[in-house]
Amino acid sequence: MNTMTESTTLTEEQKVLDMDANTLAKMIAHKQITSYRATEIYIEQINKINPVLNFLVENRFEAALNEASEADQLLKENKGKGKLFGVPMSMKESFDVIGMQTTGGLLNRKGLIQTTDSDVVQKLKDEGAIILGKTNTPALCFCQETDNKIYGRTNNPWDVTCTAGGSSGGEGVLIAVGGATAGVGSDIGGSIRFPSHFNGVVGFKSGRGQVSSTGSFPVENNELEKRMLGIGPITKTVEDAKYIYNIIANTPAPDQNLSNYSVSVLPKMDYPLSAETEALVDSVFSYVKDHFETDRSIPPLFKETTQLWQEIMSIDSAKKQKELAYGDKPIRPIRSFINEKVRGKSDLHHYLSWALIGASLFKPSDQRINEITEIIASGDKDVSKYLHDKILISPVYHSTAPKHGGVFKEIFSIRKTFRQYLPYISYANVWGLPSLTVPVGKDNSGMPIGIQLMCKNGNEDAVFQLGEQIEKEFLGYVRYE
Repeated sequence: MNTMTESTTLTEEQKVLDMDANTLAKMIAHKQITSYRATEIYIEQINKINPVLNFLVENRFEAALNEASEADQLLKENKGKGKLFGVPMSMKESFDVIGMQTTGGLLNRKGLIQTTDSDVVQKLKDEGAIILGKTNTPALCFCQETDNKIYGRTNNPWDVTCTAGGSSGGEGVLIAVGGATAGVGSDIGGSIRFPSHFNGVVGFKSGRGQVSSTGSFPVENNELEKRMLGIGPITKTVEDAKYIYNIIANTPAPDQNLSNYSVSVLPKMDYPLSAETEALVDSVFSYVKDHFETDRSIPPLFKETTQLWQEIMSIDSAKKQKELAYGDKPIRPIRSFINEKVRGKSDLHHYLSWALIGASLFKPSDQRINEITEIIASGDKDVSKYLHDKILISPVYHSTAPKHGGVFKEIFSIRKTFRQYLPYISYANVWGLPSLTVPVGKDNSGMPIGIQLMCKNGNEDAVFQLGEQIEKEFLGYVRYE
């Protein structure tokens, strides 16, 4: 069960570290704790754990404490307002924050200080949130492993020899250890869901066009990529994911009647899936079938979707990404990869240079791009019809967090093994679907396992409702101590 509901003998510090943003906002508003004290507790936690896990890469602790002090003063004057008034939060490094760098882990962007906030950050600040700092990502946010040449590697708190996932890996780890109430990530290929699943936190990838990407780095390469990007909260509770999503979304999720929905749990298919993950998915199926009309069907175009994802990400050989990665230097991914692997002297992490090489290998022809566009237009109708009043539940990944480099080898192999390892992730991206990741258990080694709940745009509230029920029935968030 969620640690927030456990023993009342917890210390003040433990209670705050377990607390979600909605709960803390209420406590601050009712003057049960000061914003300054809560901010101080989170900073102490980050300073204690960050040296080993390396999740926070730039802080604004002094400014945050000053803002918290100002918030407390405004409360004394009965002038405090906002849904997140005085609440400390964290932010993925790829979102612009005034006075902070947005590097994307690229050496050529080091020292690039932002003068405006991203739309997401501005919305959170407008509701009174306090930004503690920015969390680590892969170089260019281009891989599902959080490591880069500026800040180095982020480690999984449950086993430091394992990946934190990516690209919102630093954010997933920070929430897992209680370094803030909540944070925000982005997801074009599992970048919220990998870290949520691997670190045992709640994550919500928004559907296409539902949250502004202005001020998010890097900018999408084309319209097909843009539809795959979802920005959303990484939190400790499903309630908080809904709470924060409704703040940052262009339009809050309309209320839904969950009793009008059926549930489909993805059946076992010809893809790798650990026995422990399969057992938990089966347990979730057993639970939901007692409460809803439930089946185990394969959604439209599921088997074709991963290939579509890879081709969309490789349009124009990822030309714009290469330009961002190399700046004013010659674009030579093969040379960069060899130099880094052999001499360790490239400006690019070898994960990124290899991924850029792969983008050239999978580049679709103009004719194929036209075919993809037609498939997407037709598929959107089929997927929307399938999910009209249905929630789809599936695994997030075939296993718990592998050792560092494991996910990269599975997804970026020249043997095209992404077709086996990425199907669960790619479906929500290609079809622009909202997807909620909820922790439901652990494997025999104590590593977290999550499932994802998908729906069509506009039905997010139903997913949140079902997610809360599953969260209560199964494990939910448990902070790493």
